[in-house]
Amino acid sequence: MKKLRQKRSLALVLIAMLGIVAGCATPKIDWNSRVGKITFDEVVVDMGPPDRQAKLQNGVVVAEWLTRRSSRTLVLSGYYGADCFYPHYFAPVPLYTDYQSPDHFLRLTFNADGRLHSWKNIRR
Repeated sequence: MKKLRQKRSLALVLIAMLGIVAGCATPKIDWNSRVGKITFDEVVVDMGPPDRQAKLQNGVVVAEWLTRRSSRTLVLSGYYGADCFYPHYFAPVPLYTDYQSPDHFLRLTFNADGRLHSWKNIRR
């Protein structure tokens, strides 16, 4: 009975892992093939409203979509010793290294006629 529970638990864990991996696999969009073909309205239908948008005097629209939010990671990189009341007490104090990744944006530029003119990935 115990082995059956272990097998079921293992099967559930494997199914959950496969679901996570499949959920993270999103198809990449080939923006080069869409230049001159897709309109601003079609992009908004696909990706939602942009996070930033500006319409220039010549009718060009520049819009940015947040594609990946920044993340912060703290990594334990070692310890140093703090002597308190030497020689009776020694306290190891952890040292952390802080890593910050930037936000990722997709900047799309549309001509005055509303068609995609150019695109660019931006990190900030």
